[in-house]
Amino acid sequence: MVKSMTTKDKRLFSRIDSLNLLSYSCTDDSGQVMVQGMGRTLNVSQGGILLETHAKIDPKYTISLTIGLEEDLVDINGDIVHCSPGKDENFESGIQFHKMDEAALQILIKYIKAFKEQYGSEL
Repeated sequence: MVKSMTTKDKRLFSRIDSLNLLSYSCTDDSGQVMVQGMGRTLNVSQGGILLETHAKIDPKYTISLTIGLEEDLVDINGDIVHCSPGKDENFESGIQFHKMDEAALQILIKYIKAFKEQYGSEL
């Protein structure tokens, strides 16, 4: 579902509800990998995702994601904006993307556009 931006919403891009598997690694300020794992997206936009994981992720780390979008793999880095308890003993983390390379951005845009075209009437 596309969620519209309200006056209280600070997001620059609307998010679509989307479940995609991904792998992640969190690094500290020195670049040392502190945590690695698997998760899934709950929603995605050009600016970030809502990530569901089994483990809590500390917002002090930087996160590197490899997301499977249809038949493409996209590598994106970001900041963990928040992490809170989610459903079924999982955690939900808001991730704000860093500037990404043009190829990754185009795959992400293509995926969001295709999803909206396919499910647009239901959004």
